[in-house]
Amino acid sequence: MDFNEAVDFGVTADSGERMDFDGALDFLEQRSGRGSVMGLDSIRNLLRELSDPQKDLEFVHIAGTNGKGSVSACLSSILKEAGCRTGTYTSPAVISVRERYQVDGSWITEREFALLADRVKAAAGRMEERGRGIPTVFEIETAMAFLYFKEKGCRVVVLETGLGGEQDATNVVENTLAAVFTSISMDHMGVLGNTLGQIAACKAGIIKPGCEVVSAHQPLEALDVLKDRAGEKGCVFNQVDMSSLSALSCPEREENRGEHAENVFTYKAMEGIRISLSGTYQLENGALALEAASALSRKGIHIPESAMRKGLSNVSWPGRFQMLKKSPMVIVDGAHNRDAALRLRECVETCLNGRRLIFIMGVFGDKEYGLMTQIMAPLAERIYTVWLPDRGRSLNPKILAREAGKYCAGTQAVDSVETALDMALKDAGEQGAVLAFGSLSYLGQIMKETERRNRNDRQE
Repeated sequence: MDFNEAVDFGVTADSGERMDFDGALDFLEQRSGRGSVMGLDSIRNLLRELSDPQKDLEFVHIAGTNGKGSVSACLSSILKEAGCRTGTYTSPAVISVRERYQVDGSWITEREFALLADRVKAAAGRMEERGRGIPTVFEIETAMAFLYFKEKGCRVVVLETGLGGEQDATNVVENTLAAVFTSISMDHMGVLGNTLGQIAACKAGIIKPGCEVVSAHQPLEALDVLKDRAGEKGCVFNQVDMSSLSALSCPEREENRGEHAENVFTYKAMEGIRISLSGTYQLENGALALEAASALSRKGIHIPESAMRKGLSNVSWPGRFQMLKKSPMVIVDGAHNRDAALRLRECVETCLNGRRLIFIMGVFGDKEYGLMTQIMAPLAERIYTVWLPDRGRSLNPKILAREAGKYCAGTQAVDSVETALDMALKDAGEQGAVLAFGSLSYLGQIMKETERRNRNDRQE
């Protein structure tokens, strides 16, 4: 059944007046005040009210510290090219909440989103009346995703964890074809664990009996945990072979505004693979997606090499070393922890060597901002620090400026993203580069402001 034909599915007269898209966003915003609650009891109760749509779906479950979104996008694009109807659920949003719910690369519509929110709101109300808990906003959003993908008739759902793995709301799923692990490093230590092994053990909780396990290159402490858990569950363990991965080119491509470099690489027997994501770190993400695709082929989903190549060539994923403007160059990247900052530094040194660099930074207060600034700030001539949209979680830009100022004398806290971008563009000049990084949550503002300036430039 097509979702657009199912206007009334599950929404009864006693659900109250139906929400429009803005009303749905308001509902979710009200729920966001509860924060994150680890554990599966609440999401199970909520899904039970909705007749457990996740039980009719099969999943590729993706966990890790960095690269989850990029690998999700790569694998979803490959599956689409293979003719497999694919749902994709990711977080956080960069441009719009709608991008978090995709089927074959298309975002959910505002109307579909509102209908889903209506149904889940009604189910949450029944659940609360029965004393079965109050679902968090992420649990509500995850339930919406399962409903949506079932209604859309998805063959496979590429499912990104929210936080961790074992106690993450997405881990309510049972029909896991493949558990995929991107690079694991130190992040969310207060919640997931205080050592790399503890964090890996938490993430390894997504491994289900008999599924394929596919991993990126990992530190030995994390690798041992993943292998042990796979063995306990009777799963085949696969890992990216770094010795078979080599870059052929990472050119700057500036002939088209809004585009940056594509990567060309070789992996195992496949030569000349093109991936339309910039950043040297995307090579391993692409290789991991190829390994996951091979694992799914062993699970009965036919994915020819042509689909792998075309899928990577056509993949799109905003906010990951993405060039928005070519002169001055404006790039955004969601590097928000130590490991991501190291990878971003490698990209900057490889692709932006010789350019005058102006940074814009905004991060959450619970991140390793001291280490991030130590890694990145020495590369910049000037740095502007900003508030994030969620000021309650945002690190005060004055605190961030003091930290970054230890490594870059030209560091200044500013009140708005717009002001920061204006000042950074002026400083960069025609031959410089502005790099905005940190939390993904504010990069959408950078994108909108840059696009507005691009339109003005075209009209002049």
